[in-house]
Amino acid sequence: MAVLVLLWIVLAVLSALAQDPVLLVVLLACGGGVFAWRLSVRLQRARQLAEQQRQAAEMYAARAQAIQTYHAMTAREFEEALAYLCSRDGCPEVHVTGRTGDLGADVLAVTPDGRRMVIQAKRYVVGNLVTGPALQKFGGTCYAVHRADIAAVVTTSGFTKQARDYANAMRIALFDTDALAGWAAGNGPAPWQALPAPLRPIKAPGLESRGRHSRPAS
Repeated sequence: MAVLVLLWIVLAVLSALAQDPVLLVVLLACGGGVFAWRLSVRLQRARQLAEQQRQAAEMYAARAQAIQTYHAMTAREFEEALAYLCSRDGCPEVHVTGRTGDLGADVLAVTPDGRRMVIQAKRYVVGNLVTGPALQKFGGTCYAVHRADIAAVVTTSGFTKQARDYANAMRIALFDTDALAGWAAGNGPAPWQALPAPLRPIKAPGLESRGRHSRPAS
């Protein structure tokens, strides 16, 4: 019964259109307008997707180029390069302190919002992951000994699951080779941006002159 009613309505509409050419033209014009609008929306979405893909390709190309320099550095050059990145991104005080007996504090810095940050640099080859026990040694000193507001471990490699679990529990920012590439290229966050800031910025005490700060080796 419903099908018969629908068929009757369609026939009635077709009959009315046949008797009124103006109405037919109007309907065709409206149909063409809807089609043109849908086509415009699809073209706009396609352009947006193409632009997003272009930007992503440029970002990854910049990161790939930036990380090559860090893989070619010595351990000392790597520490100095991280200090340079801190200074470049607005840290008012930065010192390279990495040496035997530093208890994991390779770079000390005051962040742009006034927090005291300690960085441990792990210049590892790709595939040689930073382990949980290695991270635990740093976790035992970064807050208690170095009085850090922010603790971060930056490596040219990656981290084991045990290390990541420990870092999550201790609120230690982990920067693997991909995160380092983004930081170095300027299209990724810095370590102090990877952890939430306190409600009120902390004024860090002045850093002792325990090392030097220089730009990365050319």
